Amino acid sequence: MPQTSLVEPGITEVRRARRILRLLTARYPDHRLELDFSSPLQLLVAAMLAAQTLDERVNAVTPVLFERYPTAADLADADAAEMEQILVPVGYYRQKTRNVIKLAATLVERHEGEVPATVEELVALPWVGRKTANMVLGNAFGTPAVSVDTHVSRVAHRLGWGPEKDVDATEAAIQALFDKKDWVTVNLLLILHGRRTCHSRRPACGACPLAAECPSAGIGETDPEKARALLK
Repeated sequence: MPQTSLVEPGITEVRRARRILRLLTARYPDHRLELDFSSPLQLLVAAMLAAQTLDERVNAVTPVLFERYPTAADLADADAAEMEQILVPVGYYRQKTRNVIKLAATLVERHEGEVPATVEELVALPWVGRKTANMVLGNAFGTPAVSVDTHVSRVAHRLGWGPEKDVDATEAAIQALFDKKDWVTVNLLLILHGRRTCHSRRPACGACPLAAECPSAGIGETDPEKARALLK
């Protein structure tokens, strides 16, 4: 858990958080991580490739990438020019190629090619921050963790769970409000809600299931019909 001060939430806040969880689960019943993967290594690399691009583009190239380079050792020994051609669709492909090869080489050197399963070891890898580390822990290893991306930060702030862009405070607040067994689920739901309803510039407040629970309700489009047109 990040080192940040946090007042233990009261029963009213916890009950409200549980209502929000139920409402989001009903809204997004098929919630899942939108990056495709079948191993911790695949998720770690996919998360790196997802920087400044769409998950759909990453999902289009990773099957080709991992068929050609199935292990960390294969990725580490890859010909950069060949990998670059695979990664062109995700943007910044030259830099991302260098990053993937360096990451894979570090996994081989330090962890015998395996992805470590602790946040401390993960963040010690090149270009792996706490957000990515917690994503891998929660989704690939099944370890309770909260990965605060821009969507989680924004939605949590609007719900009154912490200052926007204070990643540590947001992570701690969510951990305090929810049972450990729900951390990954809450995380996925907040990401989906931020992507599909609670947009950065024009949230669809009039079509939001959390309107009655949200202190920020009304900052976006409140007309139900116009708000529904904003949903993604």
